[in-house]
Amino acid sequence: MPRYTVHVRGEWLAVPCLSSTNTVEWLGKEAVRRYMKNKPDNGGFASVEEVKFYIRRCKGLGLLDLDDTVGDALEDNEFVEVVIEGDIMSPDFIPSQPEGVHLTFRYSKYREPEQYISLDGNSLTTEDLVNLGKGLYKIKLTPEAEAKVKQSREVIERIVKEQTVVYGITTGFGKFARTVIPNSKLRELQVNLVRSHSAGVGKPLTPERSRMLLALRINVLAKGYSGISLETLEQVIEAFNASCLPYIPEKGTVGASGDLAPLSHLALGLIGEGKMWSPKSGWADAKYVLEAHGLKPITLKPKEGLALINGTQMITSLGCEAVERAAAIARQADIIAALTLEVLKGTTRAFDTESHRFCDRVQDAYTMRCCPQVHGVVNDTIAFVKDIMTTEINSATDNPMVFAERAETISGGNFHGEYPAKALDYLAIGVHELAAISERRIERLCNPSLSELPAFLVTEGGLNSGFMIAHCTAAALVSENKALCHPSSVDSLSTSAATEDHVSMGGWAARKALRVIEHVEQVLAIELLAACQGIEFLRPLRTTTPLEKVYDLVRSVVRPWMKDRFMAPDIEAAHRLLVEQKASVGFWHVH
Repeated sequence: MPRYTVHVRGEWLAVPCLSSTNTVEWLGKEAVRRYMKNKPDNGGFASVEEVKFYIRRCKGLGLLDLDDTVGDALEDNEFVEVVIEGDIMSPDFIPSQPEGVHLTFRYSKYREPEQYISLDGNSLTTEDLVNLGKGLYKIKLTPEAEAKVKQSREVIERIVKEQTVVYGITTGFGKFARTVIPNSKLRELQVNLVRSHSAGVGKPLTPERSRMLLALRINVLAKGYSGISLETLEQVIEAFNASCLPYIPEKGTVGASGDLAPLSHLALGLIGEGKMWSPKSGWADAKYVLEAHGLKPITLKPKEGLALINGTQMITSLGCEAVERAAAIARQADIIAALTLEVLKGTTRAFDTESHRFCDRVQDAYTMRCCPQVHGVVNDTIAFVKDIMTTEINSATDNPMVFAERAETISGGNFHGEYPAKALDYLAIGVHELAAISERRIERLCNPSLSELPAFLVTEGGLNSGFMIAHCTAAALVSENKALCHPSSVDSLSTSAATEDHVSMGGWAARKALRVIEHVEQVLAIELLAACQGIEFLRPLRTTTPLEKVYDLVRSVVRPWMKDRFMAPDIEAAHRLLVEQKASVGFWHVH
């Protein structure tokens, strides 16, 4: 029997359908009838017949024809919304496509992956994690990881059976660490932990970032130091492979004891509470999304709630995206700077190992002459941060940690996010310089006193303003980055009644590093457009073959600037080229 999940005024209703020949209108009326039945005042309606409505899919928000049959219009267990005529859109309704920055992969084009990555907790790379976020792979455990997970769980079962007092397993948490919990309430303890710690605020993570967070938590659990059962871990993996992604607000972590709030929201969805998203359903109640994929909510055993939420995976998953995007834009920054150097007719002698020996022109501005020094340290910074991130994503960050070979648990401090927090602050500071120096090159391209080009790279100046305000946008982004580059990790606030009295603030370090990097991408997109526009005024001269290919790439999405037009779409098109790493194709092999 087909069944549909219907959203009516903030309520999710499961509506079975005896016949696929029933109409979409019938489905709407049946959902409204069930909604009215659940309300003391019938939802304010006298009868179902008086309710006027239309129906749309939750995914994509496409309107449905009320006269179509459900068999023709809908898939079994599809998610739809009944919109009642005269209602204002509920502020609590979550659209199916969450707002967020674009990556190279878009979920509107989601195709279930066929390839797997085997996780063992020791060998995940930053590139692997970003690709998992893009939905390119499913996950499975190595046999060695499965064995370690089983062994660590045996330690937990022994502790529970012997009623040993161990933090987080048979006691409360934080300030309540000395409160012993009876065995009869150990499961309730774990559920209460997840519910109470799901206290984040702000916009939800995009599906890509939620996938990275979930994949990274699986990788840490695979190490076998968490005490989670293999059965529960396999359920988590099944949710990942079905792309069932919990609603995770981006704000709320102080980065020690780990990323408690965002990871609790992650766990909340897995136990069938809160909201969840999948390509099939869009946003809906977690229990319905899991059920739509043939999955059951996780029933937490002793220690398993703590195993799911204690760690630095929010910081490091966002950090991995940051370091990969930073590496991509750093590669392309060299190319864009070279293009500007050509347009401004700069000299390459400054880059010669025997600088200036045979060259009369030795005084190009620092923004051109010193690119190797400025860009070089950015690349060294990225390499340094990537090394720290790679170590962190393959580290056990739980508390307490379970050592199966010694049959004991140890409370430590691996959950503290100081390492990735400091590294990501450093990354933001380093990568920002790519935008700082790029903005100065844009100035040189636009200022006729500093180049042989028309003012603001446009003919009929005055009638046309050309790149005047595009340069202002670049300047605004660089200025904003200067504030964002203030290190978040120099701050700390005592929490949990002074039990957790020093924290890393690594979550903000990761989020602002991503904002800095996005601004860098946008500034360089403006420089790329400006340099290509400069070439128009130097024809019939041609630059090098590789740089002409970059020019052709840009012209494939943005036409020359002959007179003023709406510029923002051009900047976005160039930004997309950089995010998709297309400007570096043919220069270096891009992974």
